[in-house]
Amino acid sequence: MRIGIDVGGTQTDGVLIDGGQLLAAAKTPTNHDNLLESISRVLHTILADQDPSRVQTLNLSTTLTTNAIVTGKTEPVGMLVVGGPGISTGYYRIGDHYHQIYGSLDHLGTETSALDEADLEKAIASCCNQGVKCFAVACKFSPRNPGYENRIREKLDGRADFITLGHVISGQLNFGRRIHTAYYNSAVWRLFDRFAKALTASLKGFSLEGVEINILKADGGTMPLVRALETPVQSIFSGPAASVMGILAATPVEEDVLMLDIGGTTTDIALFAGGAPLLEREGISIEDRPTLVRAIHVESIGIGGDSLVHIDNGKVAVGPQRLGPCMAAGGEQPTIMDAFNVLGRAAFGATDRSLAGMTTRAGELGCSAEQLAETVISTAVETLATAIEQLIFKVNRKPVYTIHEILTSREIRPTRLIVIGGPAAVFQEPLTKRLRLEVIVPSLHGVVNAIGAALTRTTSHLNLTADTSRRKLSVPMLGIFESVPRKFSLDDAVTEARRLLINDLAESGIRIDDQEVQITQADSFNMVDGGYTSGKNIRVVAQVRPAVVTHLADAPATLLKVC
Repeated sequence: MRIGIDVGGTQTDGVLIDGGQLLAAAKTPTNHDNLLESISRVLHTILADQDPSRVQTLNLSTTLTTNAIVTGKTEPVGMLVVGGPGISTGYYRIGDHYHQIYGSLDHLGTETSALDEADLEKAIASCCNQGVKCFAVACKFSPRNPGYENRIREKLDGRADFITLGHVISGQLNFGRRIHTAYYNSAVWRLFDRFAKALTASLKGFSLEGVEINILKADGGTMPLVRALETPVQSIFSGPAASVMGILAATPVEEDVLMLDIGGTTTDIALFAGGAPLLEREGISIEDRPTLVRAIHVESIGIGGDSLVHIDNGKVAVGPQRLGPCMAAGGEQPTIMDAFNVLGRAAFGATDRSLAGMTTRAGELGCSAEQLAETVISTAVETLATAIEQLIFKVNRKPVYTIHEILTSREIRPTRLIVIGGPAAVFQEPLTKRLRLEVIVPSLHGVVNAIGAALTRTTSHLNLTADTSRRKLSVPMLGIFESVPRKFSLDDAVTEARRLLINDLAESGIRIDDQEVQITQADSFNMVDGGYTSGKNIRVVAQVRPAVVTHLADAPATLLKVC
């Protein structure tokens, strides 16, 4: 049996699945001050009358790291950067403890200026004197030569609680993105570490202490908890990834489709090309800073079931604020869900409170509650439709990367819209009229995220480069830097990349077959020295792509329990 839990911004959802059969589903309000309380409530409900010893896997999607960054509750980070010629490292400045250390490597990883040890010691001392305990290190071209980053790690020994090294967090050559990625990884580490330890301890109370625990990543795969403790930044935006993978599990598609995940505060929009989710080409942006975090392409807008209905310059406005639940659920201000209640398109909670709140707000405009409700819903639907149209237009203007391949020469034309999330059903009719598409709402639309979390498999990737003229091979993310013969070929590199990826996952207890490894890049370029070919520069990227372990059989909506 597998458990999937999605800790969302408004609700925490959980499911228990045996093979492809859904046994139980539960939903509870998310307690942001105590996420474990919400998780425990869901576990208690879905495990009632079940044998916990049969649970093999628990996959968790959480907003923990995302919320920490958005609310500014991150750890101070000592950001130590070694640049060299080119764009000034000051351009990538991030955080309050950003230090530039003198030294440089060229594009081949050869030292051109020695690391300034005195400069380094001064920067470390400054951070330590200000109480900084978490550090991130990024050196230009460190994936080609990790020497400087490893030396800085040695200097930090005994003075840091946690260190992120740029060449380990990603093997890609993008200095600015690597700086940001390393910084955010260290910034969220302590919060995630505390949560992980508390989660592991709490599972003992459910007799789940031996279960395999995985955390959902932004790319739609999972990673073992032990790896998540090393790279917690990979868990950012795992909620939207869970919803996309839930579509693949609960409503398999083969054509171009749209997905809307309508929550209480926001709506996530995703596109599928030929049934495959789109990926960010290089990595997502966090606080408008580009990173190397691989992720499914999802866009969010501030429209949800609890979006505030308010008056802005004499006109009706909806969202992006959320001041609590709808009035029907005990809130103090009218929301979109209250508008649906007023028109009789929903019968959620205390509908009389919805009417009272909307009547008061309508009085400010001199109209009836029903007229206001119609305007609210049309405004919300128009906002969603505009965002959808903009996403399709933007995607079709550039090469599209899916979890399977790159699509360069065809236009994406969605034929269906799949809507999930708590308020999904009430949006079905107005979205159908506005978009003129078939709109599908799965029977268990309220817990599709948790289903996606439960049935998502572990993913991983690595970048391998080889320079046969120098007889060097490197796989930075695995810390591998070794010699190869001059006759080392592209085929040899592909074989080695497959082997290393399979062995790396095996060390975490994850067994995969060779055919599950996908080679997404395999290039070989001649190296010329003095007019003669001196060797080859080889680059290979291997991955275990995101996928679900099985497809879910149809299940009645009555399985869902609110706790």
